[in-house]
Amino acid sequence: MAMIHTINKSPFQIHSLDSCLKYSSSGGAILFIEDGVYAAMNNTAIADKVVKAMESYKIYALEPDVKARGLDTAKVLDGIQLWIIAGTWIWSPNMTTYSPGYNLS
Repeated sequence: MAMIHTINKSPFQIHSLDSCLKYSSSGGAILFIEDGVYAAMNNTAIADKVVKAMESYKIYALEPDVKARGLDTAKVLDGIQLWIIAGTWIWSPNMTTYSPGYNLS
């Protein structure tokens, strides 16, 4: 079964992204939340690592968390989908409708 792994700490302070990539199975998903969204940004020291991870995982970031940190959503790495979660509803600018949940398959 595919899983969504959440990363909520900055990859520049804590090694939770490295641990996630080491111990999780490919085919799942990684969701950057809170300070974890720093990992989703282009032109950083770990951008290449995240791009490589996209070969094995679907990667997402919470758009409100990106904006709350004063980051530009246009500078999120290509291939990372931004999500907005409201209760049990997930919405992405790439989706045309709201969805009550998300299927990884």
